[in-house]
Amino acid sequence: MLYQSYTNYQHGSASATGVLITNLGTPDAPTKAALKRYLKEFLSDTRVVEPPPARWLWKLILNGIILNTRPAKSAEAYASVWDSEGEGAPLLNIAKRQVEAIAQRVRPHFKGPVEFELGMRYGNPSIASALQALQAKGCERIIVLPLYPQYAGATTASTFDAVTTELQKWRWIPEMRFINQYHRAPSYIKALAASIREHQAIHGQPQLLVMSYHGVPQRYLDNGDPYHCDCHVTSRLLAQELGLSKEQYKVTFQSIFGREEWIKPYTDATMKALPGLGIKDIQVICPGFSADCLETIEEIGEENHEYFMESGGEKFSYIKCLNDRPDHADALAELILQHTHGWYERDGFNAAQDQAERDTVKQNAQAMGCPF
Repeated sequence: MLYQSYTNYQHGSASATGVLITNLGTPDAPTKAALKRYLKEFLSDTRVVEPPPARWLWKLILNGIILNTRPAKSAEAYASVWDSEGEGAPLLNIAKRQVEAIAQRVRPHFKGPVEFELGMRYGNPSIASALQALQAKGCERIIVLPLYPQYAGATTASTFDAVTTELQKWRWIPEMRFINQYHRAPSYIKALAASIREHQAIHGQPQLLVMSYHGVPQRYLDNGDPYHCDCHVTSRLLAQELGLSKEQYKVTFQSIFGREEWIKPYTDATMKALPGLGIKDIQVICPGFSADCLETIEEIGEENHEYFMESGGEKFSYIKCLNDRPDHADALAELILQHTHGWYERDGFNAAQDQAERDTVKQNAQAMGCPF
């Protein structure tokens, strides 16, 4: 294998800490062609869809059926939430603002250079391109923060795979740290609670608060994935912060795909059943999503809203994701600062000493005939 050279390196150049913020990603446009590319990348990830022993069967289903039927429907759904005057997909717009807000909070705690990049697991900007951008900026230490509060193989581990796949091509590997979950971080729980209180100050307190998380197949849980447990831990801590009893909130799982059993209860089935149980006033929050996207805006705010009202519900409201709220940015910055203790640009940096050392390195390299 031919490893990629660090072509921008010069003896005596300054080093930096890099912060890579990642999320799931979006298609490049709300079109059938763009959705086909995006869905192929997404559904070909064996972390997302763990194929049966006969892997050829899944490839046949994916390429022969799904990619010929689903892109058009998905494109229509994306078009309904697309920002035609902005950057496009809500997730990407919000992610860019999140990175900027995090950077504003983290930079003052570093004495030396610290750089920030956004990378998406699927679509653009890619994780590979973000890592390459950090390398070009001289980052010899990189911390990765996937914006998935609850660990799951299909999200967090897949992000780790993408990071390491890119780094396997590099000759010079940076020092790495990877934050794999923050589902019980106090500042994250408090930000969620504050968003609920603010919503209820306007809309009142409902009979039931539904906490809807993205689902995963039941076999993933059976095989040891901790995601289901992490979701319930977040919900319990959030309920405690709000002073809710077990009867005042309910955990559900959305975005079911395919025919196999997924972790339950399903959000859509719950929406259809609640009015018949006398629960006709609900609010829904999605604590596992760090930014509003198709699954929250369209699936919860429209589709599941409709299920609930058509089944006899009377009052439904969706509580927005934390997005780029200041308290959310505070919580994410706090995570990065917790995990960068001891790194040179933060805790061991002295500008004058650093410059003197870099000058010495450059002089010695030139004396030995090094051209760079």
